[in-house]
Amino acid sequence: MTRPTLAVVSAMHEELRALLPLLEDCRTQRLAGRDFHLGHIHGQPIVLVLSGIGKVAAAATAVLLMQAFDVQRLVFTGVAGGLHRDVAVGDVVVARQLLQHDMDASPLFPRFEVPLTGRSRFDADPQLSDALAAAVRRLPDVRLHEGLIVSGDRFVGSAAQSDALRAVLPDALAVEMEGAAVAQVCADFGRPCAVVRTISDRADDSAHVDFGRFIEEVASATTRAVIENWLRAE
Repeated sequence: MTRPTLAVVSAMHEELRALLPLLEDCRTQRLAGRDFHLGHIHGQPIVLVLSGIGKVAAAATAVLLMQAFDVQRLVFTGVAGGLHRDVAVGDVVVARQLLQHDMDASPLFPRFEVPLTGRSRFDADPQLSDALAAAVRRLPDVRLHEGLIVSGDRFVGSAAQSDALRAVLPDALAVEMEGAAVAQVCADFGRPCAVVRTISDRADDSAHVDFGRFIEEVASATTRAVIENWLRAE
C-alpha cells in the first residue's frame, strides 16, 4: 500500500535549505510561484516547500499542497518569538492550539474568533504533535514546550507589543506569522496538521538582533534534527 504523502512547510529559505539535502529521488514542480520539492525521506513520500512569510502566503501554500499534491498531513516548521516567561531562546515549542492574535471583527464577533466559524482556537493534530514532541525530546540540551502558539501578520518586536499579547492571551507560549492560518485551512479540509517552532527571540525590543544568524546557525539545524528524528520513527 502506498503511504500517504506528507508535507513539511518552511517560511524562510534557510530552513528549507537545511531540509533539502535529506530528500531522495528529488523532483521539483513549480506552481503558483512556489517550488514544490517531491521525493522521499527515510522512505516516507514527502513534499518540501517554502511558503513565504505571513498568513496569506501560508494558507495559499497549504491549499496548493492538498489540492495539487493530495498531501494528507502537514507540518509547519520555523522560528517564533517567545511570549511566556518560561520560554527561552533556543527552546522548541510544539503547538497544541493555534490562534490568530490579529483577528478582530468585534463587535460583530468576539475578539480573536474567526467569523462564521464559532471558534478562535484551532487544534493541532494530537497524534502528529505527539510524534514531533517525542522527536524534540530526543535532542540533547533542548527544552520542549507544548501549548498555544499565536499568529499574526506583523513581526512582534517590542516589549510593548509582547506585553499586550501576554495581557490578553496569558497562556500563549510563542508568536509567529503563519501557523494559525495553516491550522484553519487544514481544519476546513479535514487534514491533520502540526506546528513546531524554535524560539529565536523574546519578541521584545532586541528581537531583530542577529535574527538571520540565529536561523542559519541554530534554528535550521534544530528543525532538521527534529524532522529526521520524527521520520525515522514513522
